[in-house]
Amino acid sequence: MTSLDGRQTNRLLGYPPDARLLIINADDFGMCHANNEAILRTLREGVVRSTSLMVPCPWAPHAMRLLRENTDMPFGIHLTVVGDTANYRWGPLTSKTDVPSLVDELGYFYISDRHPEFLAGARLDEVELEFRAQIEAVLVAQLQPTHLDWHSLADGGRTDIFEMTLGLTREYGFALRVHDRARAERLRRAGLPANDYEVLDSYHLNTVDKSARFAQLARELPPGLSEWAVHPSTGDAEARAMEPHSWQARKTDLDFLISREARDILEAEGIILLDYRALQEVWSRTPDQKA
Repeated sequence: MTSLDGRQTNRLLGYPPDARLLIINADDFGMCHANNEAILRTLREGVVRSTSLMVPCPWAPHAMRLLRENTDMPFGIHLTVVGDTANYRWGPLTSKTDVPSLVDELGYFYISDRHPEFLAGARLDEVELEFRAQIEAVLVAQLQPTHLDWHSLADGGRTDIFEMTLGLTREYGFALRVHDRARAERLRRAGLPANDYEVLDSYHLNTVDKSARFAQLARELPPGLSEWAVHPSTGDAEARAMEPHSWQARKTDLDFLISREARDILEAEGIILLDYRALQEVWSRTPDQKA
């Protein structure tokens, strides 16, 4: 349980103390076509309620077109300054000469096994420049994000990156996904709703019997606000080539999220599915108190 037992978050969002609130957010929209297709299905047919857009990725224009065509689909910006694998790369929207600390020898973002190197060398002003470029690209496309979160860097990976991103949410009127419990409680005490529990990253679940594990987590969901960060993909040839050793993690997410079982369990448990619009509404009307 949280120190506030979920009551503060529920009160801020207008729910009774015992309400079990859940955001199921599909990360990595725009990374590739396989992700876009799967995420769209989970939003239309399944239990996912929002998604997060990776603006620098090759299939982001396609994802943004889908968002323009489906204006009822809430989405955030999956702030991206790192890559995943050597097989499939992306780099900054900002000119590489303006953000040299963010790119490797080939001019791409550092991949996952070099995250420590990236975090040690990334300049805060360059990270902010790239984050702003990604936000502005979405706004120029006449889209309206609900929140900010980060790709593969929980809370930005560094305290100064977290604080800078928090400032961007206040400037642009977004909400923010928060992983660290102390940071989340700090925000709640300032009147800003945030997750009451650790964000569930579906990549950490075993692909064997994943549906059963999701079902168990739903049945055991405590009062307050929880979030599942899921990563659905179709598991097609593109997905397998990109992630030859981990594509099953995404396909098993898709299988559960569009299943009748998922809908039935959540309904039977009385779980209230939310998206970040509920949080954004409170964040946008709460004065900046330097939380």
